[in-house]
Amino acid sequence: MNTIYLDNSATTKTDEEVVKAMMPYLLENYGNPSSIYKIGRENRKIVEDSRKKVSQILNGEPNEIYFTSGGSESNNTAIRGILYSYKNRGNHIITSRMEHPSVLETCKQLEKEGWEVTYIGVNENGIVDLEELKKAIKPNTILITIMFANNEIGTIQPIKEVGKIAKEHNIIFHTDAVQAVGNIQIDVKKLNIDSLSLSAHKFYGPKGIGVLYVKKGIQFNKFINGGHQERNKRAGTENVAGIVGLAKAMELAYKDLEEHNRKIKELRDYYVEQIKEKIPYIKINGDIEKRLSGNSNISFRFIEGEGLLLNLDLKGICASSGSACTSGSLDPSHVLLAIGLPHEIAHSSLRISIGKYNTKEEIDYVVENLVEIVGRLREMSPLWEKFIEEENK
Repeated sequence: MNTIYLDNSATTKTDEEVVKAMMPYLLENYGNPSSIYKIGRENRKIVEDSRKKVSQILNGEPNEIYFTSGGSESNNTAIRGILYSYKNRGNHIITSRMEHPSVLETCKQLEKEGWEVTYIGVNENGIVDLEELKKAIKPNTILITIMFANNEIGTIQPIKEVGKIAKEHNIIFHTDAVQAVGNIQIDVKKLNIDSLSLSAHKFYGPKGIGVLYVKKGIQFNKFINGGHQERNKRAGTENVAGIVGLAKAMELAYKDLEEHNRKIKELRDYYVEQIKEKIPYIKINGDIEKRLSGNSNISFRFIEGEGLLLNLDLKGICASSGSACTSGSLDPSHVLLAIGLPHEIAHSSLRISIGKYNTKEEIDYVVENLVEIVGRLREMSPLWEKFIEEENK
């Protein structure tokens, strides 16, 4: 049985061209970039060339790019680093209720340390309320952090407008763009972004490598002490192969972004139409238009998402019922609760995220199995039985 992978929001298969670009820096050019001998100097050059490539894609500057271990580290470093660096200006941060756990958990911890956090709401499609954002701003607000695109329901936020509001009030704006980079064209200057997080494994690059972009002039404290790598902001020997892989993956992602999005959107729309036609009592979660091209999040009423996932797995289908970082939890998704879904419907959600390696034949197979599995699980559900009884009265 072949595996059908439809969880590309959680991670992606590393592109063969990326692996090929990385291999020399694992097997031959293995020198430490901080060393003064030739293989060290050569690796220093490739690190800086990669930094330049990343900065050009984002329309930033090379000295605004810091390599990290991934999105969670970048988010933690940006939020804590900026707050501690500007604590003389205030102690207030604004975020939304549907951020990634690496942002929300950091904010909760900061509250315990005495910082003030305002969590603004979103509408039923998951779009932040700009008026609520404006009203939340205080004289002591230092930072606004709003994610670019949501990892569960795919909703794309009005980032340019959020950045403009922050700029007008002299507030630093950070965005978690982990889901957006590689799927959306991003110009940090035009979008009024002061700080941005990204992670290579979301766009067919290797795991364990990411970027924190921080606009020149914005200060942030370091959180890993030791050596003086990354302009004295992140100690530790650079992951040269990972850095090369990240830069190559970004290059490939933006080489033909429009065609990539066209293909996966066609597959996503085909999947959604098939589900709407063949399975009743569903709810599509997230904005229909302002969403990532490959994302679909649908609640199948009267069943549990966990049971749906387990049955799909038996058929070789990989999907998700929420964020990969919280998949061990039985609590309903905080994102789905934030858009107003009741617990029982939030529990019945299925996220599929289509990538560049998926095919229409795979979608047909998934839909065929979903029809059978949903029907079978509903027949076993007391909620379904109660619903049918009430419908027949």
